[in-house]
Amino acid sequence: MTDGYAVQRRTEEQGFRYICGIDEAGRGPLAGPVCAASVILPMDCQIEGLNDSKKLSEKKREALYPLIIEQAVSYGIGWADEEEIDEKNILQATFLAMLRAVESMKISADYALVDGNRMPTLDIPGEAIVKGDEVCACIAAASILAKVSRDRFLLELDKRYPEYGFAQHKGYGTKAHYSAIKTYGILPVHRRSFLRNLSEK
Repeated sequence: MTDGYAVQRRTEEQGFRYICGIDEAGRGPLAGPVCAASVILPMDCQIEGLNDSKKLSEKKREALYPLIIEQAVSYGIGWADEEEIDEKNILQATFLAMLRAVESMKISADYALVDGNRMPTLDIPGEAIVKGDEVCACIAAASILAKVSRDRFLLELDKRYPEYGFAQHKGYGTKAHYSAIKTYGILPVHRRSFLRNLSEK
């Protein structure tokens, strides 16, 4: 990441003070909630190795997680569960998780930088940035908090349902996951709207 604070700096020059980065984890899996995180980082805060969570190993994400929380001005984690995903659709559920992440911060943000090309409905102004987790430090930090938080949740699910292999696939539609569903059935944590075509698998 060459200058992860360029967008934040430009936004501060417009008069905003608390600029949060927002990202999500878990839009694609067949099971479990979608998780979003919102992070306000101090300007030019240096966290070595900060990058899009998908480009980091699980070990590196786990190492960065406490550093982000320690250095953040404020952060929030928000969730939308599988029932909300089925009821609203995954995009709207993701936006709901993002709103909850912003609302859970102890210090309120006054501007949002959101990864992607669509803005959720928030109580503050903001902008969507395509591949924002690759160019904005605060969005990259949010991507890591969301990914680690969700992965930890799936590890807990693995303890409840060990035969499904959640620790390995984190709820994604792997061959092993589909095989487990066919063998043991659909769980309450599965997104039924994602399994409508299961008979075709």
